[in-house]
Amino acid sequence: MTLLIISPDYASHLLPLATLGTAWRDVGERVVVATGTATAAIVESFRFERVDLQLGRGSNPGIIKAEDQPTGEDDALRGFFDATRAGLVETLAFQASARKNDLLWNPVETARAVRRVVDEVRPDRIIVDHLAFSARLALLAHGTPYADVVLGHPSALPVAGEVYGYPPSWPTALTPDVAALAALRRLCDEVSESFTSEWNAALEGLGAGHLRSESAFAEHGELLLFNYPRELHEPERTALLPPHEFLGSSVREEPADPEVDEWLAASDEPFVYVSFGSFLSVRGDVLARVLAALAGRRVAVAIGSADRAELGDLPAEWLVREFLPQVRLLGEAATAVTHGGNNSVTEAMTHGVPLVVLPFSTDQFAGAAAIERVGFGEALDPNCASVAELAAAVERVLAPQAHARSELAALSTSLREYPGRERAHAALA
Repeated sequence: MTLLIISPDYASHLLPLATLGTAWRDVGERVVVATGTATAAIVESFRFERVDLQLGRGSNPGIIKAEDQPTGEDDALRGFFDATRAGLVETLAFQASARKNDLLWNPVETARAVRRVVDEVRPDRIIVDHLAFSARLALLAHGTPYADVVLGHPSALPVAGEVYGYPPSWPTALTPDVAALAALRRLCDEVSESFTSEWNAALEGLGAGHLRSESAFAEHGELLLFNYPRELHEPERTALLPPHEFLGSSVREEPADPEVDEWLAASDEPFVYVSFGSFLSVRGDVLARVLAALAGRRVAVAIGSADRAELGDLPAEWLVREFLPQVRLLGEAATAVTHGGNNSVTEAMTHGVPLVVLPFSTDQFAGAAAIERVGFGEALDPNCASVAELAAAVERVLAPQAHARSELAALSTSLREYPGRERAHAALA
């Protein structure tokens, strides 16, 4: 049997998808990954085959920097970073406007490239990142069934009056202006209509105009898989989803890191893990406030693309690197401070680690609200939270109420005993 995984050329997307593929690899089946060149080393580390497939202009091998992106994409990335400094609604508005140009990148040409890959590989099963819209368009147009993996909060698939890009819920500490939210909703509606028109035009170009969509952002594959714990999702919203499976989490195995192992063995003192992921680590101003709030604590921090000078003098006993083995450290951490990306949230829940979430964009707001709702952490506005407020939030999260601690431990046990890769394999079988 052959499994084909189709992923954008982004490490944060490929890592959980590839981890799902290990369930096939470990029983001796063939796994082929179709993605770009930037993440070729990741494919190799999983011992999978790779075929070249470019699904967008940009790429991210693990830490993303604007200067490493092609012309045009570099300015778009800088614009996004600037928007995060302006505010939460401004960031969402910037992303909504950008979707007019970046989610269906060369859709007809890309769809034909996807079809060539399928014809070459001849897979028995296909797993596709939900955000790989051009790839999903190709499979739809050619009648090829596939499993659609949503890597993020389930609101990435809008239901019941929701619109893509407009958070269905907010953490309590974030109170956007009502008028600004209304304008954002109008913009998201306009973008949804425009995107659907582009989707339908591409279907026409592929000779599949009869598959015209009423709402392209609501389209999904025959098998819908959420890389997210059911326990974090509102039951009322779960009831509105199309047929689906919750995978819980897709936590990868990481190679040994002697420096990290030595640091962990050096002390039994509880430590805080800090990371803003591959994109948002550029916000060194926020990271500097977080690290100031952790003065006197033991800390492991992945600074990513942040300017080290912006962070000031950091204690010599802290573990500080551009990139750290997140899964390994979350397995030992007492708590974590994060931007609330899907990998960070699901990996923390797998290891029973409560969170302080500083959401910047996209579905991070709904994800932060979910963490707050179930009592597994707190959320603060990354642009407004003071050093004192951050320190107090960490203190509270380190001492959760007894019922929350018990429920988080139970969730951790469930996610580790039945990991997402096994759930995906069973669902596709």
